[in-house]
Amino acid sequence: MGATVRELWLLGGVTAAGKTGLSIEWAEKNGAEIISCDSVSFYRGLNLGSAKPSIEEQKQIVHHGLDLADLSETYDVRQFHAYASRKVEEILNRGKKVLLVGGSGFFLDGFLRPISDGVEIEQQVRNEAEKLFETGGLSKILKKLNELNPDGLAGLDANNPLRVLRALERCMQTGLSLNDLKDEFAKMPLPYQAFQKKLVWIDRENDDLLARIEQRTQQMLQAGMIEETERAILQGIDNHVSLASSVGYREVIEFLKNGGEVENLSRSITRSTRQLVSKQRKWFRKRFPQQSHFIIKPNDHISSEDLPWVAGT
Repeated sequence: MGATVRELWLLGGVTAAGKTGLSIEWAEKNGAEIISCDSVSFYRGLNLGSAKPSIEEQKQIVHHGLDLADLSETYDVRQFHAYASRKVEEILNRGKKVLLVGGSGFFLDGFLRPISDGVEIEQQVRNEAEKLFETGGLSKILKKLNELNPDGLAGLDANNPLRVLRALERCMQTGLSLNDLKDEFAKMPLPYQAFQKKLVWIDRENDDLLARIEQRTQQMLQAGMIEETERAILQGIDNHVSLASSVGYREVIEFLKNGGEVENLSRSITRSTRQLVSKQRKWFRKRFPQQSHFIIKPNDHISSEDLPWVAGT
């Protein structure tokens, strides 16, 4: 008999498209456990703003990747993929399928492409870079990064403070430019090469998605997202650049600092979520096969059996 085929099933999609419901249904029908790839859901206490699966949903299907760290800790992409690699093996050893679910492209990508070239940042280098950021913000670290990269930033998102900070650390540590680091990175082998990968990402038409985003925003606020953010501030969310600037929490933090009307807060979160969806769509179009793009029409009664899984590398 031939060897058992090892598989990874990746269900991605934009915010508010309906990933949670479809993923739970698919997992129930196909004997799977879910690994969440949402970077905000890694943290305990960030439930509403991350649209974390409810306790009832977690009882339906075993979920991994939730509540992995306190807000006093940092949980990065390398830690997550070391954790996910162990969970993949454990799930398969139980005779279950592995379903990876999320909208955080940076974390999903680690199942398809290398996430690290092994460069270790010394604490002295990290302290130096962080001091530049603390004294001058994004503009200061970006200026330093440009000085080290006269040939350009190799497609880096220069508006993302955390990405710029990490890129600066890597250039300072290695003495290499971002283009040089990118060339070295491209030579690395793909992760999970022995696995067959099945991919799909879900989306909705703009008007339908906007209505769902507005509804979800109202539900989050009514369920206590402002109070959740107040607790998160006390627990140290402000010390996490990426979390404090994540959609929803960023707007509520600003609201708590400056005051205002809840109605305006709701509109602000909705607007930022739409901008996030635009970025997510660009990422999925670039990273997932075109045939894996599944647009759910308004009033469609979609079953997980309708998902057009496509083979990926």
